[in-house]
Amino acid sequence: MWKNQNVWLVLIGEFVAGLGLWLGIIGNLEFLQQHVSSDFLKSLILFIGLLAGVMVGPIAGKVIDRYKKKTVLLYAGFFRMASVIFMMLALHFSSVGWMVVFMVVIQVSAAFYFPALQAAIPLIVKEKELLSMNGVHMNVSTVARILGTALGGALLAVMNLHSLYVFSMIAYGGLFVSTFFLHIQEEGKQRRNKHHQAANFKEIVPVLKQFPLVKIALLLTIVPTLFLGGFNLMVINISELQHDSTIKGLLYTAEGVCFMIGAFIVKRIAEKWDLRRMLYSFSLLIACAHLSLYFAEMKIAPLLSFAVFGFGVGCFFPIAATIFQTNIPKQYHGRFFSFKNMLDRVMFQIVLLGTGLLLDTIGLSYMVVVFGTISLALVLYFFTKEVKQQPSFHHHDPSS
Repeated sequence: MWKNQNVWLVLIGEFVAGLGLWLGIIGNLEFLQQHVSSDFLKSLILFIGLLAGVMVGPIAGKVIDRYKKKTVLLYAGFFRMASVIFMMLALHFSSVGWMVVFMVVIQVSAAFYFPALQAAIPLIVKEKELLSMNGVHMNVSTVARILGTALGGALLAVMNLHSLYVFSMIAYGGLFVSTFFLHIQEEGKQRRNKHHQAANFKEIVPVLKQFPLVKIALLLTIVPTLFLGGFNLMVINISELQHDSTIKGLLYTAEGVCFMIGAFIVKRIAEKWDLRRMLYSFSLLIACAHLSLYFAEMKIAPLLSFAVFGFGVGCFFPIAATIFQTNIPKQYHGRFFSFKNMLDRVMFQIVLLGTGLLLDTIGLSYMVVVFGTISLALVLYFFTKEVKQQPSFHHHDPSS
């Protein structure tokens, strides 16, 4: 895998894009703290961008399956880079409205970019290398997140927000350039168009019925989303609860480091446990981590909670991604990953709005009990429902 130039290009591109993304997120949070006081209004502003991404999901899936993945990645990368211009206008005019435009453009670009990338990965590595590739890919994203948040905080101490977004745009430019050198072996246009005409976006749901493990993994993805949807707002509130601004960086670091550990050792764990058992086990671990944030007033407690969560999702996501890539036929990859992306975004929106509302009404301690209990109930419900069926891990023949 490491001799494959395409793998290195994907990893380098993901790293620089991750830096740009998290520099932008740090800037977004700073901008919102300066101009919006309510947690619910902050979540509502973020919600608008996510909603735009959901609305273009069906179109994105068809485009990714019909056209070359590299072409889609290039266009999406260009618009991610260009979107930063709108945030600079927001800074210049101190306008939340321009920030909303920025959020819409960057989220629409992401709605094309990430499903296209997930569909491209099985085309550049062998099936037996997918679990390792997904783990390494997520580790690179995590390193970029840790460095991006640290660099963003450091840059804010010595320069203004405008400079932060300049660095973000440069990073997105690096992604755009690296994408040019990708070489992806794809089907001919005639065959792609045949698949595109033979099946539309709505036919993904019947396809899912053929692969029980895919359906389980898709449903259990709700559990980490219940934590991730309110991640940034929880970090801000824990910082305010403990009257310690430095804990924000420590929380990101604890979660990120443990995420990398999980993604690094997940292949070894997979050699001893079957994938279905692992999905349930790590979903349960994530639910427990969420519940443990009830003790967030204690200095060390939230750090441990975020660390446990990081390890859980570091194992969960590579396994889920591998299941999706190897079970779903390649001609459906674009539509499936766009469909999944839509579900993730809808759930993320609900959690984001719910987090903001509950933080304003009942506070952090009771909010995490509500969401943690929902996560625990979901794991137990799905496990009870599926335990008698004992679905197996059906590998799709990549040659079909």
